[in-house]
Amino acid sequence: MSYAGVTPTARSRAMVRESRHLLFTVAPGATWIIIFLVLPSAYLMGVAFMTNGPYGLPEMPLSLESFRRLAGFGFLGWSPGNLYTLLRSLWQTLVSTGLVVIVAYPIAYYISTCRAKWRPIMLLLVVVPSWTNQVIRTFGWMNLLAPGTPLSGLAESLGLIAPNMGLYPSNFAVTLGLVYNFLPFMVLPLYAAFEKLDTAQVEAAQDLYASPVRAFWHAVFPQTLPGLLAGIVLVAIPAFGMYVIPELLGGGKGMMLGNLVANQFSGGANWPLGAAGAILMLIATFVGLFAMRRIGKRLGGGEEVVI
Repeated sequence: MSYAGVTPTARSRAMVRESRHLLFTVAPGATWIIIFLVLPSAYLMGVAFMTNGPYGLPEMPLSLESFRRLAGFGFLGWSPGNLYTLLRSLWQTLVSTGLVVIVAYPIAYYISTCRAKWRPIMLLLVVVPSWTNQVIRTFGWMNLLAPGTPLSGLAESLGLIAPNMGLYPSNFAVTLGLVYNFLPFMVLPLYAAFEKLDTAQVEAAQDLYASPVRAFWHAVFPQTLPGLLAGIVLVAIPAFGMYVIPELLGGGKGMMLGNLVANQFSGGANWPLGAAGAILMLIATFVGLFAMRRIGKRLGGGEEVVI
């Protein structure tokens, strides 16, 4: 807003009104973030540095014992169990995110090449399953992968599993559940990127006798990179702290960091240890966002790919 030709008193009043309008506009969102994000995070940080008291409740004095326990140090010495849980979470996240990218790319491309009247229907088919409760969808996969089902019978006939052993519970079931659950979060950003794809660059690459792989890497991939990075953030961060899918499809055999944290607030009865695990998840989130930002700058070079 320009205040040229306005008296100082009128200018100050206008600036006050503008500041009040900006404050009233930002206040609801800022209040929501403070109440449901900042305050719980600050509470978790405080609990993580407290001592585990009776029944797992935090109490004074302040201590680093919860972080030592998270690193595997207990009264019986060091155990790699928590480290295995962290590495399993990272591995499951990387594998699931990679598979989601592999599956989502052709789906998003195919939808973008369909007739305009069919695109909303195709997108709806991708999104509709996510409208169902996650627990119900996970129970559905438990029934599909249980012993005696066609999928388990096929895997048994191929020698992939032992007789009378279903595909559930297993790490494979957890990976399949994660891919199925987060697929829409990758398809939608990639579809938006394909919608803005400059086909002239693809045609130029083909005119220069580029192979399909080189044409994709030099003409298509840079243009879809913003959607890819957005999809990776939407998939990898929630998958790293996922609780329901590993708990149900893993059957206790594929515990991830989210399960470790949840158990400390319930059966494990160690709130400081659970809070320390939650802080680790927050740190992993910030590190992942920073890494995606650096990768976006290095590969894309433009501000549009910066998260």
